[in-house]
Amino acid sequence: MNSIDDNPSPNGEMSLQTIAMPKDTNASGDIFGGWLLSQMDIAAAVAAGKVAGGRVATVAIDNMNFLVPVHVGAVVGCYTEVVNVGRSSIQVIVEVWIDKGISGEKIKVTEGLFVFVAIDNNGRTRAVS
Repeated sequence: MNSIDDNPSPNGEMSLQTIAMPKDTNASGDIFGGWLLSQMDIAAAVAAGKVAGGRVATVAIDNMNFLVPVHVGAVVGCYTEVVNVGRSSIQVIVEVWIDKGISGEKIKVTEGLFVFVAIDNNGRTRAVS
């Protein structure tokens, strides 16, 4: 995202959308960072699995910063963009955005780089198909 963009919007493809629920909050009433991370991992796995043509496994998560808290009831959207494909690895950037109420304004929450490897039915690394 361009930092001088007057109308910021998500990059990539919507891979997952959900609603932040009360069971996913910390003691302060904000959504757990770990819950949000798990949603991002699911979204990234969807994107990587399409590229790999099958099963993938997360091997690394890099460069995550939380910009704003997520509150109960927020519509959370995970947008993915495949940025690199190696012999057996796939790198996916995931951006998380929330919708701010009925205005529909989108607010960026976080982003991160997820790295996957394609695996076979025995859990061994395989070439991306």
